[in-house]
Amino acid sequence: MKTKEYTFFGGIHPRSYKELSNKYPIEEYLPKSQVIIPLQQHIGAPCIPLVKVNDYVKVGQKIGEANGFVSAPVHSSVSGKVVAIEDRPSPSGKLVKSIVIESDGEFNYDDNITPNEDINNMKPEEIRQIVREAGIVGMGGATFPTMVKLNPPSDKKIDIVILNGAECEPYLTADHRLMLEKPVDIVHGLLAIMKALGASKGYVGIEDNKQDAIKEIRKACKEYEGVEVAVLKTKYPQGSEKHIIKAITGREIPSGKLPADIGVAVDNVGTAFAIAEAIKYGKPLIERVVTVTGEGIMTPKNLRVKIGTPFRELIEYCGGFKGTPGKVISGGPMMGIAQYSIDVPVIKGTSGILVLPEDRIALKNPKSCIKCARCVDACPMNLLPLFISAYSLKNDFDKCKEYHAVDCIECGSCSYVCPSKRPLVESIRLAKGEILRKGRK
Repeated sequence: MKTKEYTFFGGIHPRSYKELSNKYPIEEYLPKSQVIIPLQQHIGAPCIPLVKVNDYVKVGQKIGEANGFVSAPVHSSVSGKVVAIEDRPSPSGKLVKSIVIESDGEFNYDDNITPNEDINNMKPEEIRQIVREAGIVGMGGATFPTMVKLNPPSDKKIDIVILNGAECEPYLTADHRLMLEKPVDIVHGLLAIMKALGASKGYVGIEDNKQDAIKEIRKACKEYEGVEVAVLKTKYPQGSEKHIIKAITGREIPSGKLPADIGVAVDNVGTAFAIAEAIKYGKPLIERVVTVTGEGIMTPKNLRVKIGTPFRELIEYCGGFKGTPGKVISGGPMMGIAQYSIDVPVIKGTSGILVLPEDRIALKNPKSCIKCARCVDACPMNLLPLFISAYSLKNDFDKCKEYHAVDCIECGSCSYVCPSKRPLVESIRLAKGEILRKGRK
């Protein structure tokens, strides 16, 4: 009997290019010398530094304290001396106050890194506190502090937890490899999240182009009641929080609301793995899996790297550039951020480093909209991108608001299908920013 596959309205089917790296097991990479730890690697308030220049720090030592409820502490990923606390470029494209540490190459762990009890013997509040102290955030790229998700308002009852293993962005394979190599830990993290929230049902959503990962996660789920794999049809942006919820549960998040409002919590499989490590070993979020890939890389790889490792080192470790690089992107080609420097550090939300060669980068002059409505068919949010974009380009942001511009998830599906190569997602992003700025005023 054919297993049910879940999907959603709209979306696109770009070529995946995952074959470049999906067969390469995860390799551990240790930084050569310095790491750069930004004090803001998450949505919310930046951290307050707890160290000063010339201090000696150890692996896992807290070096930045969360400054507010929506925040997450940061920890040293190496042992060594603090050589600077200053503004440094971040993959976000901004200058961020960062702690620069010169590694001594010894990787001595902080004495406070000790294993915790089994989750069966832990209370929900204990799990939440471990997650907060470990500085765990959403590792699919959104970087929302996980502690906040695990502590919803008292009137929001969460009954379903979904682990997002869709990894729908082309090129990226970090989550795929993690599910293949660490399925038991991922399910362990899912169970911890469910206990912290009091949820009775858990799903791991995986696209059907990852049959090997589906098999491994199903094996890991077998001995537990209430957890299972939900097989998703391969389509972009299947990994969007709203769409994976709609596909698996049938529930729809109303405009302006959050998953908690409909009784659901969504976390990335990498986040679940980090939670498992924090509980089992007391290990804070000091490393993550990163896919270094693209036709512009000599040897694509999946690497487990320390937070703060410069992009440049990882590119060199993968054999360097293949030909002349046209663009280096933090993340995937659809929603990633193009970098102006490769001396930026890996942060908690860095899922991939994508290098596209010069001959793959084509700047096309936009033409007039031909009203073909392809963007309307592709929009997974049921919006009218052509109209929102047109009003945005005329600076009529009130009209953009009428067309629900703030509901756009900036997935880029509209721009991908547009035959006239209109700047749809860019202009809609501008409109969203103006609407939100006006709202804050």
